[in-house]
Amino acid sequence: MEPNTLGIIILIALLALWNLDFVATLLNLGSLKPDPPEELADVFDADKYAQSQSYTRANARFGIIESIVSLFTLLAFWFAGGFGWLDDLTRSWLGNGIPAGLAFLSLIFVGHYLVHLPLSIYSTFVIEERFGFNRTTPKTFIIDQIKNLLLSAILGLPLAAGILWIFGHVEFAWLWAWALFTVVQILLMWLAPSLILPLFNKFEPMPDGPLRSSIETMAQKCGFPIGEISVMDGSKRSTKANAYFTGFGKTKRIALYDTLVEEQTDDELVAVLAHEIGHFKCRHIIQRLGVSIVQSAVLFFLLGLAVDEDGAFAGQLFEAFGVAKITPAVGLVLFGILFSPASRLLGVFAHAWSRKHEFEADAFASKAVDGPEALISALKKLSAKNLSNLTPHRLRVILDYSHPPLPERLRALAALRL
Repeated sequence: MEPNTLGIIILIALLALWNLDFVATLLNLGSLKPDPPEELADVFDADKYAQSQSYTRANARFGIIESIVSLFTLLAFWFAGGFGWLDDLTRSWLGNGIPAGLAFLSLIFVGHYLVHLPLSIYSTFVIEERFGFNRTTPKTFIIDQIKNLLLSAILGLPLAAGILWIFGHVEFAWLWAWALFTVVQILLMWLAPSLILPLFNKFEPMPDGPLRSSIETMAQKCGFPIGEISVMDGSKRSTKANAYFTGFGKTKRIALYDTLVEEQTDDELVAVLAHEIGHFKCRHIIQRLGVSIVQSAVLFFLLGLAVDEDGAFAGQLFEAFGVAKITPAVGLVLFGILFSPASRLLGVFAHAWSRKHEFEADAFASKAVDGPEALISALKKLSAKNLSNLTPHRLRVILDYSHPPLPERLRALAALRL
């Protein structure tokens, strides 16, 4: 098939985006330095630093292969007329209603999943294993895949059915579809800590003792209504360490990986938790949620244009992908492809905003624990344990980093000593 003008524009954008990522990867590899930054020399000896650079190179090579597979699969399916063929097939089975739309979306999802499954297996059992991170057993991996697929079906299919019904039956469909999506998004955020996350990990309440007392004292000082503090069995899958904040209201939870608790002192753990509380107190979470809701409204408005049977834009879009009949289900997929380059570039601004939030949360934590030393020590240990790339190229940071490179964070924290 031959794409029309819009199809050519989409193709050029996809190829340009791939080339941008490829250049960023090459520049990132070129920015690796023979010695670690001076402020991290105490936690990165020669062997550890060499290992971190090897890990960066391995992931870079894998990322290039993964991106080639993704792009080639999409273009091959597109130019073979796969979207039109699959649409005709599902409608020949199930007619023109919602079941056919769900079948189309499900088969696209399953196809994407099967293409990327070998890559996920290689990443987990070859790259992560080689560098001593992997603790995922084949049994755990298989169970995780089954749970993810079931959750995708249980949560995704009813939502997709609702959106398809709205676009087929309701005036100002984009507005009502956006409202439904927003309600489900907030509901899942609220339910995740208590219903979804425990399906994959065990969360044990932090026991009473000096650490919990120190955390409660710090939280009281910050005016943070302490909810559940949990230790998560992150070691079930990886030796990497982390901490995160999730949920809101009565379901909010601060979770520490057990691998983090094993490696950090009490003062360092309190500082890490103060950083997470900083995101809450600085209203980063509610700000991000608000921006996400506004962004999704714009996307649903544009989606409405992409599935308007009487609109010239929808006609051009479906013609570009060789699909004869304009339907909401196919439109969801085609709009996702159309918007992916723009989404990638918009992510540049989202990542910059996120990096700003990290600096603010670091400053909050420094104040909460009476100085930056504990957080500096914690971040240095984390970077060494996770084999972080200490000298990423600026373009890679701009495109992908939601957190500032560690040397920048350390310098900002050190300035708080003054």
